[in-house]
Amino acid sequence: MNLLHANTEGNGPDLIVLHGFLGMSDNWKTLGRQLASSGLLVHLVDQRNHGRSFWSDRFSYALMTEDVVRYMDAKGVGNALVLGHSMGGKTAMTLACAYPERVSKLLVADIAPKYYPPHHKYILDALESLPVAALKSRSEADTLLAESLKDWGIRQFLLKNLYWVKPGQLGFRFNLEVLKESMEAIGAALPPNARFEGETLFLRGGKSPYIGDEDWPEIQSHFPLARLETLEGAGHWLHAEAPEAFLEKVLDFIKS
Repeated sequence: MNLLHANTEGNGPDLIVLHGFLGMSDNWKTLGRQLASSGLLVHLVDQRNHGRSFWSDRFSYALMTEDVVRYMDAKGVGNALVLGHSMGGKTAMTLACAYPERVSKLLVADIAPKYYPPHHKYILDALESLPVAALKSRSEADTLLAESLKDWGIRQFLLKNLYWVKPGQLGFRFNLEVLKESMEAIGAALPPNARFEGETLFLRGGKSPYIGDEDWPEIQSHFPLARLETLEGAGHWLHAEAPEAFLEKVLDFIKS
């Protein structure tokens, strides 16, 4: 049985954190530590084809939901607070609607339940152009990526996925081939009848285009108890761009 990899820390009510596309649990280490210190047992999970979790040529939110349920069962977690960012937010929403009894509260960071057209192709093309097996260092990879990806922050986020497969050979922790083939699945909308009646918080970045005011009716149709809060000045990676405000909003919601 394939079981998701996770880093856990703390004691108290369970909080499952699901990273975004091309991310991994390591991106949440600092926030995870802060959440754990507030009295939570934090599970920083790597989703399939990401981080240290298993690779699979099958990729959908239904499958990723089953992965999380299997992880919860294996760890003896009856229900949990669930926080997901971007792609992880879609997994979290799908989980809450399919298994409402397993989710005590739902937190969704900068993603709506709607369909998103594929829009990461330029990033995937840049990654695919890297001669990974021949690279000698992350700095060499950064120099090559900079030719097509000008944003330093995005490059550093991506390059965290490079690791030494064996001495002298670098590799990616994400399954680039399968993820490139799965762009439609990554942008998929929640099923029309999907619904979660529990407490739900949507957090969006004020500078991010991912959740617009026009998306609110659709959010409410799936999550009737949802509320929406905005972190002004933050973009899509709001947890990294405004970590203190993000942490405050999350803890206020959890403890309310």
